[in-house]
Amino acid sequence: MPPKNATRAESIEHMSAVMREFMARAVLFQDAVARSGGNNSTDMQVVGLLMSEGPATPGELAERTGLTAGGSITAVIDRLELAGYVTRERDAADRRRVIVTARVETVMDRVGPIYGRVGARWAEYLDTLTDEQIRFAGELFARAAEINREEIEHLRET
Repeated sequence: MPPKNATRAESIEHMSAVMREFMARAVLFQDAVARSGGNNSTDMQVVGLLMSEGPATPGELAERTGLTAGGSITAVIDRLELAGYVTRERDAADRRRVIVTARVETVMDRVGPIYGRVGARWAEYLDTLTDEQIRFAGELFARAAEINREEIEHLRET
């Protein structure tokens, strides 16, 4: 934490360092969670997207993840299906389409306790904050996620 008499520039520099540390630790945490569940981090991110955004065709998953080169998304889906994390079924309305769905019960069984433990620790910390601080933190993380999403799109276009 910067000293109370830090200049605005020093505080912003400190915040930049904290954000870099947070992002690096978040990536490493996700990798450790994936490995504990028998996967790699890319595969677990695909499962996470299926859980948060719903079932998708392989093409839609390729768009969501940016995994478009030479069958990459098919290899991910194959690994996840073999590990029991997803199902692949024909679309009832259009038998040519395949829909990939996360098997939530498998995810919760294998990595749910880890996220539950972290969630409980976060809840304990958030209980120490004021409502205003929680609202600000929510805005900060939402904006950080939006900036990251925009930058991912920019990188994929170049």
